[in-house]
Amino acid sequence: MNFIKEKGKGLLLCLLIAVPSWFLGQQFPIIGGPVIAIIAGMILTLLMKDKSAFQSGITFTSKKILQWAVILLGFGLNLNVVITTGRQSLPIIIATITTSLVISYALCRVLHMPSKISTLVGVGSSICGGSAVAATAPVIDADDEEVAQAISVIFFFNVLAALIFPALGNAIGFDTTSGEAFGIFAGTAVNDTSSVTAAASTWDSMHGLGSATLDKAVTVKLTRTLAIIPITLVLAFWQAHKAKAAALAAAESGSAADGAEGAGSGFSFRKSFPFFIIYFILASLITTVAGNFGVPASFFAPVKTLSKFFIVLAMAAIGLNSNIIKLIRTGGKPLFMGFCCWVGITGVSLIMQHLLGLW
Repeated sequence: MNFIKEKGKGLLLCLLIAVPSWFLGQQFPIIGGPVIAIIAGMILTLLMKDKSAFQSGITFTSKKILQWAVILLGFGLNLNVVITTGRQSLPIIIATITTSLVISYALCRVLHMPSKISTLVGVGSSICGGSAVAATAPVIDADDEEVAQAISVIFFFNVLAALIFPALGNAIGFDTTSGEAFGIFAGTAVNDTSSVTAAASTWDSMHGLGSATLDKAVTVKLTRTLAIIPITLVLAFWQAHKAKAAALAAAESGSAADGAEGAGSGFSFRKSFPFFIIYFILASLITTVAGNFGVPASFFAPVKTLSKFFIVLAMAAIGLNSNIIKLIRTGGKPLFMGFCCWVGITGVSLIMQHLLGLW
């Protein structure tokens, strides 16, 4: 009862935004429910004079439900399928992820950008858009405005990719009798699943390939999703290292007693470690084992759908916690970083495919 009393109003408000956003996202997949929810939340929060009664539930939704969404996402990953596809696409995936992370790190230093927004844009661009941002944000303790900004940047280039890439594939001479080359390109160079689906489906429609391109692209995209695991673990260790270093520095500059207190409060490996990623891995293992015993992938479809809805729900909460005016004023550098990551990923994906003889 205390949970409902404390968080019920905020949860209900997020639901009232998420439900129509979810259905609108089904109608306009190139935009997607998460982006619609985050924009709706941003607009609504401008109209609310006092949201203190809702704040506890909004915070719970943007933090905890976001983690639950990532855990449930694991039920969409059959590791056997991922490994089979990974043998072909893994070199390209590693190259594109590395490119995006290097670009985001370099621009963070050159442009003097906050490290958290740089990390979110770099990871979101390189792995899987909103899902990667959802997994990374709790690990680096990013605030809701940083998450909203990263999602907005990634969304913009998602839409561009979905619109431009089919024409680009024709222009550079991808095979039009098979969906393999464009499927791998879409799966490695487009960020979010919704835009991967849109680009691949367009290619299938243009060349009468049924769902061949879509099947390939989505499987490659799921392979990329697994990169969430090592990336978040590395970031967790890095955050722990920084926290420990800061605590030690405080201890050295202050008194011994103050230092001991700072070290105790400044560093906690348990708080830094993303335990929800462990559950994500377990969910993937459950799906894989069940598949080995003949359980069809459709059995887990409702859980996958719930994970996507939870992301929409969390994005509604993040929108409610964001200042859209501030985001617009400070959005130039993140947008430029997103553009550089997008161009870099696209170029490296095409080069790697050409080197591997895929087109």
